[in-house]
Amino acid sequence: MPPGITIAADAPQLSAANTGFMLICSALVMLMTPGLAFFYGGMVRVKSTLNMLMMSFISLGIVTILWVLYGFSIAFGTDHGSLVGWSSDYVGLSGIGLTELWDGYTIPVYVFAVFQLMFAIITPALISGALADRVKFTAWALFVALWATVVYFPVAHWVWGTGGWAFELGVIDFAGGTAVHINAGAAALGVILVIGKRVGFKKDPMRPHSLPLVMLGAALLWFGWFGFNAGSWLGNDDGVGAMMFLNTQVATAAAMLAWLAYEKIRHGAFTTLGAASGAVAGLVAITPSGGSCSPLGAIAIGAIAGLLCAMAVGLKFKFGYDDSLDVVGVHLVGGVVGSLLVGFFATGGVQSDAKGLFYGGGLEQLGKQAAGVGAVLAYSMIASAILAFLVDKTIGMRVSEDEEVSGIDQVQHAETAYDFSGAGGGTAPRTAAVPGPPAQETGKGATEKNKRVDA
Repeated sequence: MPPGITIAADAPQLSAANTGFMLICSALVMLMTPGLAFFYGGMVRVKSTLNMLMMSFISLGIVTILWVLYGFSIAFGTDHGSLVGWSSDYVGLSGIGLTELWDGYTIPVYVFAVFQLMFAIITPALISGALADRVKFTAWALFVALWATVVYFPVAHWVWGTGGWAFELGVIDFAGGTAVHINAGAAALGVILVIGKRVGFKKDPMRPHSLPLVMLGAALLWFGWFGFNAGSWLGNDDGVGAMMFLNTQVATAAAMLAWLAYEKIRHGAFTTLGAASGAVAGLVAITPSGGSCSPLGAIAIGAIAGLLCAMAVGLKFKFGYDDSLDVVGVHLVGGVVGSLLVGFFATGGVQSDAKGLFYGGGLEQLGKQAAGVGAVLAYSMIASAILAFLVDKTIGMRVSEDEEVSGIDQVQHAETAYDFSGAGGGTAPRTAAVPGPPAQETGKGATEKNKRVDA
């Protein structure tokens, strides 16, 4: 997605169809952030639900303002040293004409800017899932502002901006495997290594409080992701966006099935949480790769990502880092898998002529992908850890242990997600005695019969 404005005599003409399509895609990507809020909100305990929702919603406010003021200029302005962009016309989005077109495309600059804004919003929101239950809301808001400025805006320029080193190297990232998912996943790992574990990690049960809410969030993410992925081609003129749309669906389905199969073999059950997580893993993996592979390649990419991400979520218990909602296991691992598999499954016949190893392209593209993955991962993790350290040493990053145990919703927001104060009120009428539950059986076979599912 190269930047720049061209007003040459032979420049493309504004397309009402492509402009309308991109506005719809932008709205779909915006919907993903509330979808993420529901997805994460259902996965935490009741006492942290509202805080989890707010950690996503606040990104809609903070990042929007920063994007208009200077974020778009840093990400997509004129290149400076292959690391950042800057164009005075983009500061405040004030020097852009209504019908000026994005260079080489048939949509206005404003439409491209608002589409990319939605990517900038959801990326820091993704990080929040790793920090559930224990971060001050003011500290989180400050971290979002700093992280977007220091990490996201420059990395977006590396990957998508003309002159950005990864863009010029030929790293393929159709819609955000490096700039969004590896970026957010590595940042999550950097931050949690600084702020530490939740109280009771690996000791207390920390099960999702609302799996229906998780499934609702996953459905909204899946729906919005079509705008996220298909819209990243910035038009409908050559069929590449349509291929990306199809591959998004195919890979997501394959990843969900692979995750569920692993879960059944490993744990003996098909869970709704596994279905939702597997779908998200597939969406993450196909994001960088879906514009370069065939539908059969998308099935393979989705299945590999579903399996590897399902295996990766348990690493936090092995290595002792507290990634609350598996941002590292799904987004970092899924982003790495999807980005590297471009080097194997790129056909050379979709978004570009670059071919992967399985299509006669050798190791060249894989090497480029690995360079992009490694650089973004290292920069984001280190920079994010430094930012978290600075915030922690100034205003404090974590709530107190007592506040964490009592519930972050009440402490930070003076609210609770569910109000049961009016439920079952009044005095119950006198009734005849009701016999209690039957005594548990004893003897052979009684142990299994008396077991109950821990809800």
